[in-house]
Amino acid sequence: MKIFKKRDQLKSFLEESKKNKKTIGFVPTMGALHRGHLFLIEQAKKKNDLTVASIFVNPTQFNNQEDLDNYPKTLEKDIELLESVSCDVLFVPTIAEIYHKNVVSNKFDFDGLEHEMEGKYRAGHFDGVGTIVKTLFEIVSPKNAYFGEKDFQQLQIIKKLVAKNQLPISIKGCAIYREKDGLAMSSRNARLSSEQRKVAPIIYKVLKKVKKKFLEETEGEISEWVENQFKNHPFLQLEYFTIADEKSLKPINIKEFDKKYRAFIAVFAGNIRLIDNIQLKN
Repeated sequence: MKIFKKRDQLKSFLEESKKNKKTIGFVPTMGALHRGHLFLIEQAKKKNDLTVASIFVNPTQFNNQEDLDNYPKTLEKDIELLESVSCDVLFVPTIAEIYHKNVVSNKFDFDGLEHEMEGKYRAGHFDGVGTIVKTLFEIVSPKNAYFGEKDFQQLQIIKKLVAKNQLPISIKGCAIYREKDGLAMSSRNARLSSEQRKVAPIIYKVLKKVKKKFLEETEGEISEWVENQFKNHPFLQLEYFTIADEKSLKPINIKEFDKKYRAFIAVFAGNIRLIDNIQLKN
């Protein structure tokens, strides 16, 4: 696996590959890699001649400095994991390489997608996401880019980013990769205490129950039931639960049978924030 720290060196290498008609698949990450990330790499390798991963903990998408400071950094292990699935190229830029001396986000209009769910609770988060993803796309210029559906709102926003900027990149959403007990894989899981880790699978169990309830109950009834599951829980605190249209991410008003819906949830385990979602069927 070739490792680059400088954008110009990476671009030069990739330009040579493109001259040889090689297609590039790209998996941007913030490191602290787990099996879910490797699944994205494997999907990219199936459809592309060259698979590129990036590791960059992007400061502008954190609205909580403590969360940024505590975000796990495991570069040596990450490199071993990427090599285990035969990733071809790794880009590991510094903050200065990406932002130079101006570590601020650009402002984006994602047609309202950025104001729902995560956008309500993480001010400026999606400006940070848009800034880093657009920058990385400009550097790598992939044909395909791969993102997990655990961050479904982010996935929809990146699709919107590509459409509005007319970027010739196909965005591929990949299914949520879960632990055996159902907990969605996340780099933050490593920070859970043993007690928190033991109860965290409740999040997915609740979502699976929501999927069944959606067939016969109203959104209000389901939301009340979800809130009761976390009320006075010793280790988990519900931040939000919503059922929304997959395309617009607007909360459901009246169930329409020609629309696709998804349930979204965010839960705190201590100061560790966990998110998950599940597709619902009418």
